[in-house]
Amino acid sequence: MDSTPMVSSLLSKLANYTNLTQGVIEHEEAEDDEGAKKKTVKSPQMGTFMGVYLPCLQNILGVILFLRLTWIVGTAGIMGSLTIVSMCCACTMLTAISMSAIATNGVVPAGGSYYMISRSLGPEFGGAVGLCFYLGTTFAGSMYILGTIEILLTYIVPSAAIFRAEEKEQELEALLNNMRVYGTCCLTLMSVVVFVGVKYVNKLALVFLACVVLSILAIYAGVIKTTFDPPNFPICLLGNRTLQRHSFDKCLKTEEIDNVTVTTKLWGLFCNSSDLSAACNEYFVLNNVTEIQGIPGLLSGVISDNMWGEYGPLGMLVEKKNCPSVQASDNSNDMYMPYVANDIATFFTLLVGIYFPSVTGTNPSVQRHLCVSCVSESVCLVCCPFGDSVKGNLVIGTLSWPSPWVIVIGSFFSCCGAGLQSLTGAPRLLQAIARDGIVPFLQVFGHGKANGEPTWALLLTAGICEIGILIASLDAVAPILSMFFLMCYLFVNLACAVQTLLRTPNWRPRFKFYHWALSFLGMSLCLSLMFISSWFYALVAMLIAGCIYKYIEYRGAEKEWGDGIRGLSLNAARYALLRLEEAPPHTKNWRPQLLVLLNLDLELCVKHPRLLSFTTQLKAGKGLTIVGSVLEGTYLSKELEAKRAEQNIKSSMSAERTKGFCHVVVSSNMRDGFSHLIQSAGLGGMKHNTVLMAWPGSWKHADDTTSWANFVETVRETTAAHQALLVAKNVDNFPPNRDRLAEGTIDVWWIVHDGGLLMLLPFLLRQHKVWRKCKMRIFTVAQMDDNSIQMKKDLQMFLYHLRLDAEVEVVEMHDSDISAFTYEKTLVMEQRSQMLKQMQLSRTEREREAQLIHDRNMASHGGVNDKSEAAPERVHMTWTKEKLSAERSRNREANVAVRDLFSMKPNQSNVRRMHTAVKLNEVVVNKSQDAQLVLLNMPGPPKHRGGDENYMEFLEVLMEGLNRVLLVRGGGREVVTIYS
Repeated sequence: MDSTPMVSSLLSKLANYTNLTQGVIEHEEAEDDEGAKKKTVKSPQMGTFMGVYLPCLQNILGVILFLRLTWIVGTAGIMGSLTIVSMCCACTMLTAISMSAIATNGVVPAGGSYYMISRSLGPEFGGAVGLCFYLGTTFAGSMYILGTIEILLTYIVPSAAIFRAEEKEQELEALLNNMRVYGTCCLTLMSVVVFVGVKYVNKLALVFLACVVLSILAIYAGVIKTTFDPPNFPICLLGNRTLQRHSFDKCLKTEEIDNVTVTTKLWGLFCNSSDLSAACNEYFVLNNVTEIQGIPGLLSGVISDNMWGEYGPLGMLVEKKNCPSVQASDNSNDMYMPYVANDIATFFTLLVGIYFPSVTGTNPSVQRHLCVSCVSESVCLVCCPFGDSVKGNLVIGTLSWPSPWVIVIGSFFSCCGAGLQSLTGAPRLLQAIARDGIVPFLQVFGHGKANGEPTWALLLTAGICEIGILIASLDAVAPILSMFFLMCYLFVNLACAVQTLLRTPNWRPRFKFYHWALSFLGMSLCLSLMFISSWFYALVAMLIAGCIYKYIEYRGAEKEWGDGIRGLSLNAARYALLRLEEAPPHTKNWRPQLLVLLNLDLELCVKHPRLLSFTTQLKAGKGLTIVGSVLEGTYLSKELEAKRAEQNIKSSMSAERTKGFCHVVVSSNMRDGFSHLIQSAGLGGMKHNTVLMAWPGSWKHADDTTSWANFVETVRETTAAHQALLVAKNVDNFPPNRDRLAEGTIDVWWIVHDGGLLMLLPFLLRQHKVWRKCKMRIFTVAQMDDNSIQMKKDLQMFLYHLRLDAEVEVVEMHDSDISAFTYEKTLVMEQRSQMLKQMQLSRTEREREAQLIHDRNMASHGGVNDKSEAAPERVHMTWTKEKLSAERSRNREANVAVRDLFSMKPNQSNVRRMHTAVKLNEVVVNKSQDAQLVLLNMPGPPKHRGGDENYMEFLEVLMEGLNRVLLVRGGGREVVTIYS
């Protein structure tokens, strides 16, 4: 009952659960509440229309619609414009379906797209997408502010410009400087409004939205009116070139006043004087001036003439098709003439990037309808940037009814409202990310005023927004935010695809039709649009998202939200494990998959952490690594100790940068525990094939035989399991990961062929920075009948085929007489072995006597003991003569055994083995005493357990005098392949 609640308690918690967080209006209510006790905050029910539809509509029907859509249509043509609109709207439509599937699957608190992505794909993806969405929203604020200033300076108050161009080529620079100055002032004013209180933004939102709706209605009314009664919308052409109408009123070269032919202002723009005999521009002389209607009406057949687009470079003159024109021989001065020219280089992909921000809403069906309607209304326009051909009037304003000022004022307020919404929403999104704690350096932006207003986040937002203002070009800022929004949409579709592929039990979206196919199509379309718009910006956005992802993965706080990426990884792992079960790994794919056996001290800490360092150096973070240890006892009594030991091991693995899995086993004894690990560690085909452990350095000084007995049994276990074994002696002297060996060698003593493991290990070690500068040397031993020269050539050829760079040396070991030192070491070894056996027998006898006393006590108290019943003849209630005689006999036998131990002669078989070990050790020490690491073949243990003590002594003698030694025993299979 302490860990599992009653159903009634659970239902009570569910009934009182709410996902509504304190929002904008609640902040203002908390600010106005001066009492000590806060009043209960009720969530405002704004509904779908007021809460979702109209705010999205205000963002959609903004700067791009009023300032750039007509220019896009005039440049790309009807078919190109419809293609752009269809692609962008299809992208947002598919993304909205994916977003709806995620949103309807569960409760979505504050945070919007960031919340859904982070809970669906994990904190890494969530943080990357959240920050991309924040940057996109911030740059959207820059775009709306630039649109506001452009409308103000170009169509409302042109005389307010601070910088003016004396020459035509300086017009663009002067315009950009004006945008920077006025944009900064506007940004400051809007930031102050948001800082003072967003309640004013909310109150003004409906006013701004009303202006936008009236503007759209005016456009619809104008389209209907111009179908039957086209407006007077004259455009002046010189030949087939469109002229700017800023400096002249009449589209005439000359006119008659009082029967006198006089020149017009247009004449003065192309000639050096107003006289009829003045020298004029050649193209001006060769071509006539004509005036056409810019809006001839839908019934005029102009649609067929504007079906296809015409792109061009910066400075290309805007010319009307199918219009007579005589080209001049010299066009070098055309840039100084009052022609309408491209202010930027135009191409299809650029127009996609500029247009996409107009569809970044959550109601794609409305977007598509309105966008296509606007295109159909605007196809009859001759569209020019900034309305240069119509005396600086807003082109779409001329189409509206009853007055162009309806559109001008509506677009101005639309841009203002959208800019305020961006400056209001972006800081709160950043605050939500900061409060989640997944990006450590952003935590300062989670703080704000007492009512929760994100003050610091607002300052950062204003600073980033100022970067877009300094760019000063709406056409340059729009593709930037397009990239960030497309990146967010890409991950929304990815989240839906992942959740659909997983088919998790809690995945219950209300949309039931082909989620995976639609989300995958939306993801592909987002990725395509990113590179269509700008491959450079697309790579930059991906780089930013990737850096944020890796930063959160490396430094971010750990969050477990049950994300789909982990579920997808589980499915992928399951699939891979099933594939691995089909066949054992080929020799080409064989790598040491390590099971590291650790010993723990009394504090349950790792005794030899350098063993983990060596594991990292050997694996370099690749392949399977399982770190295991054993606690003696029962699991029920050692559960807490096992968990604490596992945490300590994981901490040591983290400190040594060892990537792998940790497993602590509780067993009745160490020997069985290590045996269980060797048999059962891993899963399916992802099992270890190599065991790494430390040499029991204190085995001679141990009070009991368990240390070396466990070691020898582990060697037998790995041999029986056909697994390789690596034993590191003096492991505490191995270099840590932070060190780099400047020089030295890794010496391999290749005595017997073990499948090539001795060759593979130095190669893997040299991939790590610690061992990278060490050279590899191969030693092998030749017998009397061997040809040393030919052996060296064969070994060099073998290494050449293995593509290993190593020095080769063949060492000859001649037969020699067995020295007295060898006899002495063998005798000492056998004496120690006999003493250990006697100690073991004595300990066994003491244990047996203790058990008999226990059984006697149980019997005297009327207890029942199976062991006492099994051996009733050994239970004596009193000492008898027979018992006393038997005890004296056992003592005499023990004394005789001790005397024999000190008078025994060494076994000749042990002498020969000791002689071989001593001679081989002399050779190894002579050649490799200064080596950084020595790798030796490890002899196998004796078949009968009676010689286990001698086996340990042989290994000790073999490694004597060496600093760092790695004993290697192969697993009975080839692990390297010679490539032909």
